[in-house]
Amino acid sequence: MRKSLLLAASITSLSLMLGGCMSNLSGDSYSRDEARQVQTVRLGTIEALRPVKIEGTKSPIGAGAGAVVGGVAGSAIGGGRGSIITAVIGAVAGGLLGSAAEDGLTRTQGVEITVREDDGSMRAYVQQVQENEIFRVGERVRIMTVNGTSRVAH
Repeated sequence: MRKSLLLAASITSLSLMLGGCMSNLSGDSYSRDEARQVQTVRLGTIEALRPVKIEGTKSPIGAGAGAVVGGVAGSAIGGGRGSIITAVIGAVAGGLLGSAAEDGLTRTQGVEITVREDDGSMRAYVQQVQENEIFRVGERVRIMTVNGTSRVAH
């Protein structure tokens, strides 16, 4: 009973930690440090659009949480030396699965937006796809840059 409760608590902790790793990479998301900062605004025309995948995070949190959950689950199997061996195997397997889960949960669909700016330069920007925002080739857009981070907006 106690091991089941510990396993359930570990799985809940893993879910909460992985959820905290997610970040929003859309054009309308700002970090706390970027808020209330002066932005440089440039204008341009979209020349090309291309769907891209933005890979997930690869922090030690997913692997660590997975290792804890796997170790606890493994230790519940067997007794004595068998319990220790299954705990180690469970921790290694859990670490690998936790890392893969973190990457999968934080991976997102993005769009590469190639813009010919009004000064004649051509630049590409990648940001997360927003459900309610559609860019079109030939459309005029604004490019806002703050602290080295640029966003494309209508």
